[in-house]
Amino acid sequence: MRNIVPILFTVALGACLASVGAGEPQFRTDDGVDKKLPWFKLVNGQFPPEGSAHYIQGELIRMDHTERQFVIRVDRNDSQQRSVWDLPLPLDMLPYGSIYYNGAPAALCDIPLGTHLHTWCYLKDEADERPPLAVFHDRISPEAAFRRCIRVEDDFSFHSRQQQIWKIDSVDLEQKRLTATLFQEGKAVEDPKTFDLLGRTRVFKEHGFAALKSLAKGQSVLFNRTWVGLYGPGRILEIYTDEASRQLATDQQMARHQLHIRERGLPAWVDAVDDKKQIVTLTFFDGVDPALFKELTIINPDPLGWPATLFGKGGAKNDLEPKGTIAVARESLMTYDPTNDRKGGNILTISKVPVVRGCSGVQIQLECGMLLEGFRPTKIVRFYPAAWEFVTLPREEGYFGRE
Repeated sequence: MRNIVPILFTVALGACLASVGAGEPQFRTDDGVDKKLPWFKLVNGQFPPEGSAHYIQGELIRMDHTERQFVIRVDRNDSQQRSVWDLPLPLDMLPYGSIYYNGAPAALCDIPLGTHLHTWCYLKDEADERPPLAVFHDRISPEAAFRRCIRVEDDFSFHSRQQQIWKIDSVDLEQKRLTATLFQEGKAVEDPKTFDLLGRTRVFKEHGFAALKSLAKGQSVLFNRTWVGLYGPGRILEIYTDEASRQLATDQQMARHQLHIRERGLPAWVDAVDDKKQIVTLTFFDGVDPALFKELTIINPDPLGWPATLFGKGGAKNDLEPKGTIAVARESLMTYDPTNDRKGGNILTISKVPVVRGCSGVQIQLECGMLLEGFRPTKIVRFYPAAWEFVTLPREEGYFGRE
């Protein structure tokens, strides 16, 4: 590899700076005063500015994890009329959208149905002609215009990220009730709430399970809920009663995430292509464990898992330098046939770019032996470092044959 330096490439820098902005936002925000401003409209090839997404809570009631599409039942709130309570909202994950579960990056399939979620969403594409999901006598959610999601978190991740913790005020096992107060930095941030316990509520303590009777006043806990707003603050699905159990849950989810990415490749988009020199510039998305980017520099002279066509004219010039392969992907991050259509080369540079919502802050330049039509600016790809053994995915995870 020629250089590993914190260089800022012009194309990526422009896209990132466009998302940072200056001064007062010229778009509507959830906490803004001027409700007459328009909501921010996404721009292809640019990461959106901070604070421009619309925050929506709801329960996961349906999913297609291969297409990164899901449906939530939107939580009731004071702005709604009773006639639009509990209506579904279909959402598509943006290619640079991130998902978190139990405090770690996740795939949509990691989250159990029925889990209460926090989402941040943008207006659907103007070219999107799909009708809103209508149920219950053609009623649709008042949030129906928001179709594209940039971030998803369960309750555990949402509160953990903000360093918030619930403290149990009381437990009534006979009535199956738990009352707790949310704290942040030692101060209560809202009034106590009373949650329902279920016979199937899972209680985690240290490195194992515990019974409901182990719940006690004074414990600091995190939990995930379901049926939020239907009958009060919600039912508790699982509750983590100490730091050891919470850390174990996060560590296990992180390991699951790392395996998922190693088998499917790092998601990115193409910033620039030099056709003459056959150099492709990629910027990686966030929602990925940063430790995985450190594996870009691992040298692997053994072409384990690399098809023979990736060598010679179609691959790396120097097997003793960092290298990898690129597979064309769809907006859902689904690849076509990466076993056969990946093209690779040597990594010339690994650079730092501004970290904004959607952007990991990591960019590479790859000198390819062959360019594919899908290697074009703003197109979505997956990158496979040569240190990762290539694994053929189940047939349903590829788009080849569906065209």
